[in-house]
Amino acid sequence: MIGFAARSSNRMAHLSDSAESLAAALPALMVRAERLASSVTLGMHGRRKAGIGQTFWQYHHYRPGDPSTSIDWRQSAKGQHLYVREREWEAAQSVWLWRDGSPSMRFGSGTETKLDRASLLALALGVLLVRGGERIALYGEKDPPANSRLAYRRIGFALGERAPSDEALPPDAPLPRNAQFVWFSDFLSPLEEIEHTIRRLTRSNAGGRLVHIIDPAEEDFPYSGRTRFEAVTGTQTRVLGRAEAVADEYRARFKAHSETLALLARKLGWNYTSHRIDRPAQTALVALFADLSGGHRMVG
Repeated sequence: MIGFAARSSNRMAHLSDSAESLAAALPALMVRAERLASSVTLGMHGRRKAGIGQTFWQYHHYRPGDPSTSIDWRQSAKGQHLYVREREWEAAQSVWLWRDGSPSMRFGSGTETKLDRASLLALALGVLLVRGGERIALYGEKDPPANSRLAYRRIGFALGERAPSDEALPPDAPLPRNAQFVWFSDFLSPLEEIEHTIRRLTRSNAGGRLVHIIDPAEEDFPYSGRTRFEAVTGTQTRVLGRAEAVADEYRARFKAHSETLALLARKLGWNYTSHRIDRPAQTALVALFADLSGGHRMVG
């Protein structure tokens, strides 16, 4: 017993040291994400539904097929009906986050890039999910899903201090059955590749959400006169003498791309939402968390 206690103590000390090391190196992103998450008050924590667990949820009248051991005889003695105790389902599903780190995400017409906003939303959502009792993980990383501050601090460190990947599309990595997948991206990859990736992820019955991150200049095309456009990779440039001449066609193509992406998501059973980075991050965060929580009411 002494040896076991010593090993447990050493393990706890190691975890504590790891947590303190991460906390000491937390990027500004972590501070912003926790502040954003704290601005949202949860009406309910986690997903509640009937099932196997230890926490009482509600009563219902006895129905044929209910096991007699589930009858609450004390509650039933108070009236003329037999009452069955339902317990809350406590097996939290894992939620996997993926943030596109490709070069196009580094574009920003203002003070914030698409990459900045996607990272902030992904991490703030992770903070809320942990507080709501869910297990989270950053897809493609080695750390398994966990429900702890250490879990989202690891994610914050990965997103803020180093790019977990500069790939636009999620890698071909294992995903547990019935997991939830949240994909933050500008979705400028070919639609065929996006569809292939979604189909691959859904093979394990994963549910998914596409969060389309949009810079306002990408959607509005506010340019006029002689304008020089450069690819984010710096390998291509194009000069337009009268940029306003192509504005209508460009806006139509951008809108069509977004609508096609939304239709694709619905066709494959996923949800789609778009978010412009010139709008409050809190609005997108509330909508995302409400969606993942089954529409539970929240007050921002």
